[in-house]
Amino acid sequence: MDVSLILELSVNGVFVGLMYALVAAGLVLIYKTSGIANLAQGALAMMGAYVIWAISAQLGAPMWLAIPLGLLAMFGAGVLTERLALRRMIGQPVIMVIMLTIGMEIMLRGVLPGIFGAAVKKLDVGIPNDPLFLGDILVNRATLIGGLVSLALIAIAIVFFNSRLGILMRAVSDDQAASWSVGIRVERAIAIAWGLSAVMATTAGVLWGATQGVDWSLSLLLIKALAIAILGGLDSIPGVLVAGVLVGLAESLATGFLDPIVGGGTRDVVASVIILVTLLLRPHGLFGREHIERV
Repeated sequence: MDVSLILELSVNGVFVGLMYALVAAGLVLIYKTSGIANLAQGALAMMGAYVIWAISAQLGAPMWLAIPLGLLAMFGAGVLTERLALRRMIGQPVIMVIMLTIGMEIMLRGVLPGIFGAAVKKLDVGIPNDPLFLGDILVNRATLIGGLVSLALIAIAIVFFNSRLGILMRAVSDDQAASWSVGIRVERAIAIAWGLSAVMATTAGVLWGATQGVDWSLSLLLIKALAIAILGGLDSIPGVLVAGVLVGLAESLATGFLDPIVGGGTRDVVASVIILVTLLLRPHGLFGREHIERV
């Protein structure tokens, strides 16, 4: 067994998993605040990447300006989504709200390539294309930088949820009626969660867009994010970090060792298997809270 190959697959898999985890962190952020699983998170990542590409390529803004402008625009888009769509669903069954987010995902996946064109867009954020050699290990430089940026942002999210605003948002998730009674502005907290989730998705979309280009396939990050959020626990940001590493490792090792045997495609199967096994064996995930209701 080639130890260098295992190390190379593992190192690259960890950083890829962290990039996936950034999308999942946005899912968890909304769930911890509103109790809703946002199944449009992949489309938000795609939309954010398209917006930043458009600001840079079509408006001529330098990338150092296009990225913050795009993040600001997507924060506003997240807040508007909550205000114009999700807030209208207050009082409706949870399944209807989830179906609304699925509809948003499908709509954006079709509309955005129609507006900007289906061809893959190059997003140059200044990361060199040449790989990084760590001894005998070959590391993708874009993946390395993307993983480190994702790790930093997830760490910030963990600190944020222990801040005063983060505690208020967690209180909203636990009991919205009680939060209202003590003066917490529930709609404002949920709107901020949607805005921050869109920012996380956009950052992930940019990192992945710099690696593989910008097109509709960025929306497929939703599947990886769901696998990580479910495995780590839908209400646990630290769980997202651990699950991201595990999913990235599993995907990378499966691709390296199983693809030559079965002819490819295992990368897309790993996330689905993780979702299925986790829901069957541990529905609340590794670090999520188990909710028990008395009947």
